[in-house]
Amino acid sequence: MSRLVAQLKGIIADRSARIGVVGLGYVGLPLAVEFAQAGFRVTGIDLDRKKVEGLKAGKSHVEDTPDEVVAPLIKKRALRVQHHYRSCDRFDAILICVPTPLRKTKDPDISYIVSAIEEIARDVRRGQLIILESTTYPGTTEEVLRPRLEASGLRAGKDIFLAFSPERVDPGNRGFVTRNTPKVVGGTTADCTDVAVHLYRQAIEHVHPVSSTHTAEMVKLLENTFRAVNIALVNELALMCERLGLDVWEVIDGASTKPFGFMPFYPGPGIGGHCIPLDPHYLSWKMKTLNYSARFIELASDINGMMPSVVVRKAGQLLNDVRKSVNGSRVLVLGAAYKRDIGDTRESPALDIMRMLDEQRARLAFHDPFHAQLRLEGGKVYKRTPLTAANLERTDLVLLVTDHSEYDYDMIVRHSRLILDTRNATRNVKTGRSRIHRL
Repeated sequence: MSRLVAQLKGIIADRSARIGVVGLGYVGLPLAVEFAQAGFRVTGIDLDRKKVEGLKAGKSHVEDTPDEVVAPLIKKRALRVQHHYRSCDRFDAILICVPTPLRKTKDPDISYIVSAIEEIARDVRRGQLIILESTTYPGTTEEVLRPRLEASGLRAGKDIFLAFSPERVDPGNRGFVTRNTPKVVGGTTADCTDVAVHLYRQAIEHVHPVSSTHTAEMVKLLENTFRAVNIALVNELALMCERLGLDVWEVIDGASTKPFGFMPFYPGPGIGGHCIPLDPHYLSWKMKTLNYSARFIELASDINGMMPSVVVRKAGQLLNDVRKSVNGSRVLVLGAAYKRDIGDTRESPALDIMRMLDEQRARLAFHDPFHAQLRLEGGKVYKRTPLTAANLERTDLVLLVTDHSEYDYDMIVRHSRLILDTRNATRNVKTGRSRIHRL
């Protein structure tokens, strides 16, 4: 062990190391909180002044990190926040948690990573640990971060330490949070891995080292590609079952009784969130640069991407069956978030479904307990409709897109004329006078 490694591990162990977290979104803020609660002095950096000012006032913008957790840390200055990169040289470890969206061409947009590392590189000093957590393609840490940092004359693994550790945040999951979700870590050298693992072990219950940054980057992409492909499989199975006159939910329930060799996934109106719809395309793009076509990824994207259209088509068929057209029919969309019990609408299929119904001139309304209003692409704004018996009874079609636990499904079924349930949320509700149809 080099003297520099020993020094850095020493100040990490005694909690005197100062930590900077770049990006205070749904990944960075919970991570900053965990390290602050573990006894470190943490500074969060975010260029969004509104977020920073809110945090300074003890107000959290992340659902899974409530005000009552953030406010005491801010008050005792265990967690500080700023909207600039000045004085990054005072941090002993810097964790980068910035967004990595896709361009409209489905190519990776790593501009936030590049911007962050260029700012950090201006003041990089000997003995610092820099870790990228943002999801990206294999090779980003070595090919993008390392050259910019080493332009200072410092060398990774000798003067500074560089690693990649993919975020594994599952918004709304109360069982697995930042602290007890296992952390995968890969460094550019063995010493880099050693130091990064040592840091995470101060705040995370289980840390799993891998051989390189490339491997760690690939781990994240495998995790989300696995989900995307399997969701696409059951979505296509749902389409096949529809043509065969079978109940896809009953088929999945039957297959789930097998105690080995089967893992249940469920169909739905499409996939959303920042990870599953986007991350596999990072791998697909990377493979194209190596003259390889990632066929499973492309096919899964096509199937999952067409599900909002499938839902709208089925809604039109159900209305047609009762001698109504989409044009002019009252359609109430229940749920705008991409999954239950959170307010996150990023890439939510509900937004595509609403847009398409709006284009077909449905008399559209929506309800989501987390949103008072929704702005669709193009700027049209819908205000939340109260979920009352009277509103349900005057609606031609209730379209259940997100199965929030807060919903009273017995009441919804009791007062609705026609329901299209894309999540099987009403499976245990007696039909009554409703006509329930499932995806």
